[in-house]
Amino acid sequence: MKKTSTLIKNGIVLSLLTSTLLHATNGDNLISVGTKARGMGGVGIALSHGAESTLNNPALITSIEGTEISFGGTVFMPEIKTDISLIPNDTGTPFDQPNLVSAADTNIIPEVSIAHKINESWYIGAGMFGTAGMGTDYRDSMDLATGNLGNFNMVTNLQLLQFAVPLAYKTSGFSIAVAPILQYGNLDINYDATPMGGSVVGAGLAQDFGFGWSIGVSYDFNQNGVEGLTIGAVYKSAINMTYDGQLTTATAPFGLTLPEGDSLEQPAEFGVGFAYTMGTHTIAFDYKQIQWSSAAGYGDFGWEDQDIFAFGYQYSQDNWALRAGYNYASSAVVEVADPRLNFFNLLGFPATAEQHFTVGGTYALTQAFALDFAYVYSPDTTETFDISGLGMNTISTSHQEDSLSFQLTYSF
Repeated sequence: MKKTSTLIKNGIVLSLLTSTLLHATNGDNLISVGTKARGMGGVGIALSHGAESTLNNPALITSIEGTEISFGGTVFMPEIKTDISLIPNDTGTPFDQPNLVSAADTNIIPEVSIAHKINESWYIGAGMFGTAGMGTDYRDSMDLATGNLGNFNMVTNLQLLQFAVPLAYKTSGFSIAVAPILQYGNLDINYDATPMGGSVVGAGLAQDFGFGWSIGVSYDFNQNGVEGLTIGAVYKSAINMTYDGQLTTATAPFGLTLPEGDSLEQPAEFGVGFAYTMGTHTIAFDYKQIQWSSAAGYGDFGWEDQDIFAFGYQYSQDNWALRAGYNYASSAVVEVADPRLNFFNLLGFPATAEQHFTVGGTYALTQAFALDFAYVYSPDTTETFDISGLGMNTISTSHQEDSLSFQLTYSF
C-alpha cells in the first residue's frame, strides 16, 4: 500500500509539473500565426500573407510592393475536462470527481508584424507573435461537501512570445530569407498537495529568453511559364528555455529528479508547401513536422513527433476575400507503458486535438486599409489511458477548442 501511495504521489507531481502546457493545437503550437493563415487551415509555407509571413516562411515577405503593417490577435478558448477513477465505479475520493473543468478557458494571443521593400532585391521585416499561451485553473474545483481539493486547486500558466527580424533576398522567381528569433517565456506552477499529506508548492513566476533562427525559400514558377504556381520550404531551429527553480522546486518534495532539470525546449520543425492561383481561386497545401521526441523535456514525457497536413482555399475579389481550410495532425501525446506518463500526459498535457476546421476573410475598407478575420474550431477529442499501475483505474480527458482572430492591415 505504501508503494502504491508513493507511485500515486509521483504521478500526481509529474502531472502538476506539466499541467501548464495545455496548448492543444499542433502540440503546444498554434496551427499558425497570422489571421490570414489561420483562416486557411494554417497554410503559409508557399502562399504569401504579406507581413504576417514572418514566422511561417520569411522568404514570402518578398510579395509586398512597399511597406505593410499588420496588427491583431487571437482569442483562444479551450474547454478541458478530466475524469480520474481509483477503481471502476468508485466515487467520493479526491481522485474521482468526474469531469472537472479548467477555469482557464480564455487566452489572448497578440500579433504584430511589419515588412518593407528596400529595393527590387532586398526586403526586411519584424514580427512579434504570441505562439502559445495557456494554462489551467482549478481553484473553483473544491468539493464543498467533502472538502476534497479538485485536481489539487492547481493554477498554472505558460506564455511564449517570439520576436523575429527576417532579411530576404529576391531574384527572378527565387526568394530566400533568414530570420533570427528571440523567444520570451514565463512559467508558473502552484498547487495544493494536502490530499496526499503534502503542502502548498510553488516557486513563483520563472522567466527566460531563448534564441533561435529560421530559414525559408520560395520559388514562383511564373518565370517558367507556369502562371500562379509557387512552392516553398522552411526550417525553424529548436529554442532551449530554462525556467530556474520551477520544475525542480515542484518535484523536490517527492524526491524526483528530472533528466533535463528545469529545461523545456521548443522543438525544431521543418515544412514544405505549394500554392496555385487560378484567377480568383487559390488552393494551397503544407506539410510540416514538429520534432517533439528530441526536444529537451518533451522527449522525457513520451511525446512523439507530429506530421501536420494543412489544406487551404481562398476566393478573392477586388476588395474582399473568403477563406476556408482544414488542418490535421495526429496527437503528440500517446498511451505508453508507464502509467505515470499516461497520468500526467492526460491531466497535464492534453495536447490531443487532431482536427481543425477554419474559415476567414478580408474586407478592404480602402486601397490601403483592410480588416482580416478568422475562426478556428477543433471538435471534441476524448482519450482514455490506463493508470492501473498507480493503484487507480483510468484517466479520461476531453478537449475542444474555439478561437477568433482579428487583424488590421495597412499597406503603403
